[in-house]
Amino acid sequence: MLTIVSDVLLTDSFLIKGNIENKYTRLSQVLDETRRYFVKVRDATLVDLNTCERINTPLLHVNVDEILLAHEFLDSGGDAAARELAKNQATHRVRVFYTGNLNVELGGEVRPSSYEADDRTTRRFFTMRNPVLRGFNDRGDPDLKLLGKLPYAILNKLRLSYVYDFN
Repeated sequence: MLTIVSDVLLTDSFLIKGNIENKYTRLSQVLDETRRYFVKVRDATLVDLNTCERINTPLLHVNVDEILLAHEFLDSGGDAAARELAKNQATHRVRVFYTGNLNVELGGEVRPSSYEADDRTTRRFFTMRNPVLRGFNDRGDPDLKLLGKLPYAILNKLRLSYVYDFN
């Protein structure tokens, strides 16, 4: 049976593919505005980052604080007008670093100061356009390789260790 996957989450240990339950708008906004500790992922597949072993489950609760980055393959709850406005925003080139169990670096374009705590547009998550992932071993796995080809990534600012802003 083929399952359509709309959402991808990356944690220190797993790449999680599935469908965020009760998604009412763009994934970036859902993650940023949730007041719950956990988001529910339906039809979830977890890919172990070390062994590439897969675990399938009909329902998975993922701690929002564990999410390093996310991406929405299918815009099932999107706002076309907001997406068009975002295309014309000024951006800064940055490199961000996650350190810990998974040491990775992402380079790309973000809205100025979107990673700051006093950013008035976002709380916990912000979007990076044209991300380039470094320091990540995809082990030849087709699902893990997808992380290197994303047009944008939704980043958890609370999990960032360092930000190098070229501006």
